[in-house]
Amino acid sequence: MTSQPIRSPVRIIGIDPGLRRTGWGVIETEGNRLAYIACGSVEPPDDLPLANRLLAIHEGLAAVLADHRPVEAAVEQTFVNKDGVATLKLGQARGVAMLAPAMFGISVAEYAPNQVKKTVVGAGHAEKSQIQVMLKILLPKAEPPSADAADALAVAITHAHHRQSTALRLKVANL
Repeated sequence: MTSQPIRSPVRIIGIDPGLRRTGWGVIETEGNRLAYIACGSVEPPDDLPLANRLLAIHEGLAAVLADHRPVEAAVEQTFVNKDGVATLKLGQARGVAMLAPAMFGISVAEYAPNQVKKTVVGAGHAEKSQIQVMLKILLPKAEPPSADAADALAVAITHAHHRQSTALRLKVANL
């Protein structure tokens, strides 16, 4: 699980985990240039048992990884709310979202929601509509079909901007 050099083209998948919709977005970066590749979401049926929903998320992400072949991945960290049960279930979806790229040998970085917003919009408490406006500027060809896909593209952009420092932290942690 190694990072690519900063100056060669690097394909990155961003993942916004969720039990109803897990958004994904693939971009390519070379230096400061960003290029949109694809985005979408994995949406398991609501009536499936939890284990089967997690399996559907895994299979959907595995298909995206096989189709688009990213070399780095970034996942949004779980937002902890007052409902402990909901947070725990979201954490399980997040675990699947981290497992899928790891099974392909892809390094996985994690970013807090406020860091994603600050990187893309410039403010850590930005609204979703502000993120979508900035996505149109940063990735003009992108037309995310859902807010989850837009969030996943924002996670990928965040990783593109912070990947050098993230790679250094991972290297130091593995020493």
